Amino acid sequence: MSGSHTASELPGLDLDKLTDWLAVERPDLAKGPLRGRLIAGGKSNLTYEISDGATAFVLRRPPLGHVLATAHDMAREHRVISALAGTDVPVPDTYALCEDIEIIGAPFYLMELVVGTPYRTAAQLEKLGADRTTTVSTGLIDTLAALHTVDPAAVGLGDFGRPEGFLERQVRRWKKQLDASYSRELPSAVELHELLAERQPPESAARIVHGDYRLDNVLIDDRDRVAAVLDWEMATLGDPLTDIGLLLVYQRMGQRHIPGVTDVAAAPGFLPETEMLDRYARLAGRDLTHIGFYVALASFKLAVIAEGIYYRFIHGQTVGSGFDGVGDMVDPLLRAGIAALQENDR
Repeated sequence: MSGSHTASELPGLDLDKLTDWLAVERPDLAKGPLRGRLIAGGKSNLTYEISDGATAFVLRRPPLGHVLATAHDMAREHRVISALAGTDVPVPDTYALCEDIEIIGAPFYLMELVVGTPYRTAAQLEKLGADRTTTVSTGLIDTLAALHTVDPAAVGLGDFGRPEGFLERQVRRWKKQLDASYSRELPSAVELHELLAERQPPESAARIVHGDYRLDNVLIDDRDRVAAVLDWEMATLGDPLTDIGLLLVYQRMGQRHIPGVTDVAAAPGFLPETEMLDRYARLAGRDLTHIGFYVALASFKLAVIAEGIYYRFIHGQTVGSGFDGVGDMVDPLLRAGIAALQENDR
């Protein structure tokens, strides 16, 4: 494997200790010395490809350093992926869960290495052509609809979250996060929060919420089908329309080519928003009358996240480049959220 490491050279993963653990817990997974490479890192959960030279699998663990256990709960992520096996939602097979932090320094789980591409840019999709891009984006929305038709109780996830009062808690949670990051006056934030608190619609029937659903969090196979949905660390039970609201905001931002945001929706052939919503409503059996609220909530959430990054940047708490423009995203997101609620009133 290109860029692979052996023994204890891999940050966050002691391959020698993992080898010893596998010999006892899953001796069928690997037969020889292990090599590994970091597939994805950062503040999200770390993902490694592990191989013995003949077979390969994936290991997921929390980020390095001090993190909130509830934000990077390996057992929850392993549980939801395992529960969805056998449904119409494509997920990797899971192989093992280890909650003993003595093995590699953190809890981890092992899962199937699924072959596929996480498309992140319009340029990548443009190489496929408009017809194939339509197929990819149609599969993206069909898969989300499939997730939102799964009965949580039927797959053993009836107690996976607290769906009652989900929207009210989301509004309250993100306001609390914003209060912790205040460094400047944001009148649009005050206005949007008040509107969200006042105009919460009746909640949709609770389903499994992915929490960060977008094209670069799924793998697309060589036949342009969704091969696996990844990154379940924010999954819970709640109002599934929050997934749709967030997806729409990501796509609207991407169409404006905002730096740091996936711009796949700008690719020729990408399913238009109206068609996407119509298709989702039909397949998931959902009423999208109040979709403006969910777009507004997602806009508020992303604005709060951006303001938090801006706060850390101006206080010298960020590492690397590209953070200086994050603060400029906040007010446009807040105004877009207000506009979404006003559109809903028409």
